Amino acid sequence: MVLRRYHMIGAALLVFGLTLVLLLSIHAAEARHPQADFAAPLSYREAQAVVVAAQAREAHLRTVVSQPLGSVNPELLPRMQTIYFPQTGHHLSNRSGFLDFWRANGQLQSFGYPLTEEIVEHGRIVQYFERARFELHAEYIGTPQQVQLGLLGREILEKQGVPPRLDEAQREGRYFPETGHTLWGRFRSFWERRDGMQLYGMPLSEVVEEDGRSVQYFERAKFIYFPEELPAVFRSLQHSYGYPLNALYEVQLSDLGRLLAEQRGINLAPVPQLEGTHTWHPALWERRVEISIGEQWLSAYEGDLLVFRAPVATGRDGFNTPVGDYAVYYKTPMQTMSGCMAGECWNVPHVPWAQYIVGGVALHGTYWHNNHGTGIRPSHGCINLRLEDAQWLYEWTSLGTPVKVRY
Repeated sequence: MVLRRYHMIGAALLVFGLTLVLLLSIHAAEARHPQADFAAPLSYREAQAVVVAAQAREAHLRTVVSQPLGSVNPELLPRMQTIYFPQTGHHLSNRSGFLDFWRANGQLQSFGYPLTEEIVEHGRIVQYFERARFELHAEYIGTPQQVQLGLLGREILEKQGVPPRLDEAQREGRYFPETGHTLWGRFRSFWERRDGMQLYGMPLSEVVEEDGRSVQYFERAKFIYFPEELPAVFRSLQHSYGYPLNALYEVQLSDLGRLLAEQRGINLAPVPQLEGTHTWHPALWERRVEISIGEQWLSAYEGDLLVFRAPVATGRDGFNTPVGDYAVYYKTPMQTMSGCMAGECWNVPHVPWAQYIVGGVALHGTYWHNNHGTGIRPSHGCINLRLEDAQWLYEWTSLGTPVKVRY
């Protein structure tokens, strides 16, 4: 108990020291670079108070959620990190690499919650999730192919049959001669931006309608289109600017994991939480964002694990995005961007998913250009992202999340 108390005091002192360095960095950056797309929503002192309080809360929360259930006898702890999900009553472990695969490839948005423990099917270790089945391919241990998604799309279509293809006139896009089907539109954009060949495989059908929605089957998944997830204002703006805008939840994966597990009669009943395991929470791992101005890319980490990458567009010469160690101090899902500086004035409404990190410099989504990751730096200091990437980041971060900007 005494050792744990000293550990918590040491952790608090470390957080305080890091926070002090961060705040000095923020103050120095504001002094040397006041230019930005936005006026700062909070003063320096107000932002300082928000960051200090938020980081203290998260440090305390992490201490609470990282305490394992039950005994802390090292001999009883799982050999690999194991997390319990009370939402479905199942564990997710790194014994087979499933936990890191889940964290690094979309988490809840992609796969949902675990529905079973690790089980053996046809001589292979697998685990069912709401939207997928993870499989351990022992022949690839130590490689990126160690964990693969099961061929749920193929297995479902073997039971219900392949939907009829669309008319030839509608077959425009990326054609797959291996399966005789085409990938196009929103589904193609979603597939290509998420390493679709590795995660989802090739299309096994054309885009068809089921229950009033457009769907398409793939070897390992089924995509469903939700056009209402892209607000009407952005749907009209994409026509004005001449390129598609994508919302984060516009394309979603069907619950094929649950469907197939139920068809096979697999037991989905919850199990008691094992002693020595942690309860899942988004703050269980320390989160941070790193931005490379030279590469024009953003990377998000949970501890040492890379969980998200996205292209960005930063400030142009004369309005350069400041380099330093910052933190998210203010968030707003939508606002108008306006200001005048160096003989330029601007007034841009409906700027989505803004997260301020220093003064008036923010991470936010853009609809007025498509230069993310190209090396073109069009902003007045802010860090521009695609709409879907900005929303993902907005939902993943919390106030106080560190943001490191480097060349």
